[in-house]
Amino acid sequence: MTGFGKASAEINNKKITVELKSLNSKQLDMAARIPSAIRGFELDMRNIVARELQRGKVDMVATVETISGAAVQVHLNVDTLRAYKQQVENVAAELGIDPPADMLTFLMRFPDVTVTDNDMDDSDDMRNAVLKATQDAAEALIQHRREEGKRLEEFFAPRITAIAGLLEEIAPYEAERVPRIRARIEEGLAKIPVAEYDKGRLEQEMIFYIEKLDVNEERQRLAQHLRYFIETMDGEAGQGKKLGFIAQEMGREINTLGSKSNQADMQRIVVKMKDILEQIKEQVLNVM
Repeated sequence: MTGFGKASAEINNKKITVELKSLNSKQLDMAARIPSAIRGFELDMRNIVARELQRGKVDMVATVETISGAAVQVHLNVDTLRAYKQQVENVAAELGIDPPADMLTFLMRFPDVTVTDNDMDDSDDMRNAVLKATQDAAEALIQHRREEGKRLEEFFAPRITAIAGLLEEIAPYEAERVPRIRARIEEGLAKIPVAEYDKGRLEQEMIFYIEKLDVNEERQRLAQHLRYFIETMDGEAGQGKKLGFIAQEMGREINTLGSKSNQADMQRIVVKMKDILEQIKEQVLNVM
């Protein structure tokens, strides 16, 4: 979910730039720094980012600059000047004094009597420029995510294959375990002097004991989880949470294999599986 995107748009000697940076997060957590000149469009900007990025800790920074060297046209605000002139004349008449001899110079001292092209931007045009820069920045960040996703796919695939290969290595040890366990129990009984036991009952107890140590179900479920992980990874976008859940289920089956294995060779294989799975879990947090 990490990524960076930047885009700009120009309108009436202004350059609007939007930068987006995304880090890992289970939900969408957005922080924005918007200058006052375009703060009225912040909600629309947030909506675009939320729709396109969906998840991640997102920082959005927007700036508005005057293009260097651009000619700026200044205009007199005639309506404002007219209103100021009327008020000055009314006050002069009420106080019984003469109005200023140089009325225009006097009026030019009041605020908002001049405007520039930048001040006269059409709000719709400005809004369109701001939202275009936001959309383009979001798409640039998404492209960054896609590139990261491709690298993650190349990271996951061989590790899933490695776990599947280790799972196959367990099969020969599993086939040897039953006769070995039976032989060990019978040897132990043979060492007991004058030991008498019900062979039928012993057979039942050994079957019960061996079933408790059987790992065939765990092997089958783990194999299913491995296939499901690959299928989900190759499926539609936005499956990061699901891949995380599948990795958790894989961990449960591997842990059960370890607890049931009671054999050094199998336990070494299980340790290798756990090591590879931890690598997967660390990187699955980066998946959208």
